[in-house]
Amino acid sequence: MSAAKVIFVSAGPGAADLITLRGARALSEADVVLADALADPALRELAPNARWISVGKRGFEHSAKQTEINALLVKAAREHALVVRLKGGDASVFGRLEEELIALAEAGIASEVVPGVTAALAAAAQAQRPLTRRGRGRSVSMTTAMTEAGELRAARSADTEVFYMAGRQLAALGRQLLASGWPADTPTLVVSRAGCADAITSEHALADLAHAALLHRGRPTVVTVGTGASPVAAQDQNLPAAKIIVSPETLPI
Repeated sequence: MSAAKVIFVSAGPGAADLITLRGARALSEADVVLADALADPALRELAPNARWISVGKRGFEHSAKQTEINALLVKAAREHALVVRLKGGDASVFGRLEEELIALAEAGIASEVVPGVTAALAAAAQAQRPLTRRGRGRSVSMTTAMTEAGELRAARSADTEVFYMAGRQLAALGRQLLASGWPADTPTLVVSRAGCADAITSEHALADLAHAALLHRGRPTVVTVGTGASPVAAQDQNLPAAKIIVSPETLPI
């Protein structure tokens, strides 16, 4: 077993101050940081002595292959005492953590995982829509809208369904959800760049989900469907079919 250590730090969604104290401490001690594309650049201030390497992966765009990231991670750990692998959101949720843990284990390198705030939770907080509700919202499913093969999948398996990486698939996602048995008037919440200062949040009936595409175009987007997307009682007064809940100063062009 190598004396080096790799710490997987979950950066949280968006703003740098959503990282945990444990994650911030690991950054401050790091020799090298391998950072995802969605990690806030302001986090560099927490690791003033570290070398930063960008290994970001984005859907539909050219990015580092997972095998390349695995090899770079092992190489960095063999050359430095403490390596931080900085991942957006929570490393365990659609963060390709398994592949990197396996690569380190096969190389005999010790590792640790620091949990963080995932985008589903940030979106719920952004819009003040609790994902669980007493008596009527007992289950939550988190799903990536796109499979590894690029296939869109959607279903009805919980009181609340949260779909990641759905920004370019809103119209198709809506159709599949309707075909899966969700009623056309099901509350649907769309949040892009959750946890950031320029977050945009809109709510729709499921049948109108396609209408959110232009508003959230080109932005990391989370879609919440079902109980967790409905307004809390005090908010549920004369709401239109579609409403922008948070309006940032700058909207996408």
